[in-house]
Amino acid sequence: MNKPDIITTPSGDRLAIMPLADYESLVASAEQSSDVRAYDEVKRRIASGEDELVPAEFANRILDGESPVRVWREYRGMSAKDLAAKTGLSPAYISQIETGERDGSFETMKKIAQALSVSLDDLA
Repeated sequence: MNKPDIITTPSGDRLAIMPLADYESLVASAEQSSDVRAYDEVKRRIASGEDELVPAEFANRILDGESPVRVWREYRGMSAKDLAAKTGLSPAYISQIETGERDGSFETMKKIAQALSVSLDDLA
């Protein structure tokens, strides 16, 4: 990298002038550093249990529009009866939420999220 030329503006700001290739190299390095920090944070959150890796098969089902409640329930290895028992809701109500026949209230969805160990956002 070349040594930059330094100029001082009339308002007193000092500016560095450098070849465009050097500037682009600095920007790329900064972006890479940011990516590494983000990657390290994801690894930390997974290791601490704050986040989890979900297999693509399940993530794709949600992205394809399938009921997040059903997908998370199946990912957790639970039957609708298991989820109903854990939430105090009826299996029929769970089924209606999963099929879109009924919307769950905030409190209902909160119970389901807690039973599935996910956030409410994961069920939206």
